[in-house]
Amino acid sequence: MATATPEVLWAQRSSKVDAEKNFVYLTINVADVPPSNLKLDLKPTSLTFTGHSETLKKTYHLELEFYAEIDPEESKINHTPRDIELKLRKKELDDAYWPRLLKEAKKVHFLKTNFDKWVDEDEQNEAPEEDFSQFGGMGGMPGMGGPGGMGGGDFGGIDFSKLGGGGMPDMSAMGGMGGEDEDEGEDSGDDDELPGLVEETPAAEAKNPEA
Repeated sequence: MATATPEVLWAQRSSKVDAEKNFVYLTINVADVPPSNLKLDLKPTSLTFTGHSETLKKTYHLELEFYAEIDPEESKINHTPRDIELKLRKKELDDAYWPRLLKEAKKVHFLKTNFDKWVDEDEQNEAPEEDFSQFGGMGGMPGMGGPGGMGGGDFGGIDFSKLGGGGMPDMSAMGGMGGEDEDEGEDSGDDDELPGLVEETPAAEAKNPEA
C-alpha cells in the first residue's frame, strides 16, 4: 500500500519569561487513525509519525527535523478523529519567533501556516489566550514509538472515545517525505506563503509571513 505524507499546519508563540507561552503548535491532518494504529516518536530535535487508517485504507508517514530543540516531556497532545494536535514546548526561552519550523531552509508542500492559530510576533502579547484544556501528556499509550512512549508522560485528560468513527473525507496524499504515493509530484497549487521557511522574518513584515 502506498504511503502518503499528511498535511501539517503550524503556528508558534514565543516568550523569554513564560515557558507556557513559548511553544510550537502543530496539527497533523490524518483522519480515522486510532491510537492502536499509530506510532509517534518525539525527540528534542525531531518528530517521526506513522499511522494507518482502516476506514480510508491509507498509511501516513511523516518525519520532521526542527529548527531548534523542543522539550518532549513538557509537550502535549490532543488526538481527535480528524487530526493529531501537538503543543511542543520550545526548549530555549526567547522573545523572538523561530525563523522557520524546519532545520533546513527549504519549502515543502505538505507544510502550511495554520492561519487560525497564527499571530504576528509583535502582536502576540495582545492576542487572546489559547485553550489547551483538551491536551494531555505525551506518553504511556500502546503503539507509541520510543522507550516508555513519548517523553515519559501520560495521556491523562484525553478522551479517546471519539476515535475510530467513519465518514471522514479522504485526506489528499501530500507526497514528499515518507514514501511513494499516487499523488507524488502533484502540487496542491496552494500559493499561501508559509511563515518560518526562510532564514529571516522581520517583525515589520510579520503580517505577511513568508514560506
